Amino acid sequence: MHFDIFNGDADGILSLLQLRKAHPQDSVLVTGVKRDIRLLDTVDVSDGDTLTVLDISMEKNQQGLHRLLPQAKQIFYADHHKSGDIPVSDKLEAHIDLDANICTALIVDRYLQGQYHSWAITAAFGDNLNAVAQRLSSLAGYSSEEAKQLEELGILLNYNGYGHHLDDLHYHPAELYQLLMEYESPFEVISDLSSPFYSLRTGYQSDFQAVSELMPVYNSRYLSVIELPDAVFSRRISGVFGNYLANEFPDRAHIILTRNEDTSFRISLRAPLNNKQGAGDICSDFPTGGGRAAAAGVNALPEHILERFIARTESYYSGKSV
Repeated sequence: MHFDIFNGDADGILSLLQLRKAHPQDSVLVTGVKRDIRLLDTVDVSDGDTLTVLDISMEKNQQGLHRLLPQAKQIFYADHHKSGDIPVSDKLEAHIDLDANICTALIVDRYLQGQYHSWAITAAFGDNLNAVAQRLSSLAGYSSEEAKQLEELGILLNYNGYGHHLDDLHYHPAELYQLLMEYESPFEVISDLSSPFYSLRTGYQSDFQAVSELMPVYNSRYLSVIELPDAVFSRRISGVFGNYLANEFPDRAHIILTRNEDTSFRISLRAPLNNKQGAGDICSDFPTGGGRAAAAGVNALPEHILERFIARTESYYSGKSV
C-alpha cells in the first residue's frame, strides 16, 4: 500500500496535487485540520509499504518517523517546518528547506521542475508568501488579474484548513484535494461556478465580516493581540485573519486567540512581515507549540500563562528582555 500523508491546508493539499498529477498513484489519504500535524502517529504500515509525507514538521513527527522507517519500503518527505535531526536512512528521501520565504508546494515545484507551477504559486499565496508569489506570477507571465485570482484561491484553500475539529471545516481536506484533482489548473477551478472556490468564498466573506471590527486586547508598536469570539466561525477564520493583519501592519507581530473547550487558548502567531523570524522559536518554548519562523502557534496554552506568552512575544520583537 501507499500512504499520502499531508497537512490539510493549501500548502499540503497543493503539494500532494502536484505530485499526483506528475506521478499518479492509488493511495490511502491521511490528513486533518491544519493544526493536526502529528499525522505519522496515526499510521500503521506493513513491510513494503511506501509513504509520501508533506507539509508536517519532521521535528513533531520524529517518534512516528522512527517507528515507521524499519517497516516502510520508502518514505518521501518534503517540508519547510522545523525538522529536528533528519534520520540517515536509504529508505528516507528528505526534501527539507527551512527558508522563511519558501513553502512545501514550492519545494515540490522545484522537485518537479515546474510542471505544475500555477498550483505552487497558488499555495505560496495561501501560505502568505505574497511577495514571493507575486514575483513568481510575474515571471510566469501572469497578468495582475490572474495573480489576484491565484491569490484568492490560495487564501480560500488555506481558510478551509483552520478549525479545531474536522466538523468546523467546509470541506474535509481529503475531499477538497480530490475535488481539485479534477481540474487541470487553478484557473479552471475559478471558471467553474460549481467548484469549491465559490462556496469557500461565501464562507470566508461571512466569517471575515464577523471578526473584522474586533479591537485588540493588547496593542503596542511591536505586537497586537486579538481574541476572537468562542464560535465556529472564529476557529475557521483565525489563521487567515492573522495573515490579513500581518499584511496590513507589516512591522508588527500579531497574536490571534481562540478558546478551546477546556478554556485554554489556541494561538496563531504571525511574525512581522518585515521581520519574518522567531515565531516558531517563541511557540516552541511552550507545550503544544511549534511552527516556522514566520508563522507558528500553540494548540493549548493555559489561560494563566497567557500574559507570559504575550510578554515573551513583545520582548522578542521589541528587542527588550523581560
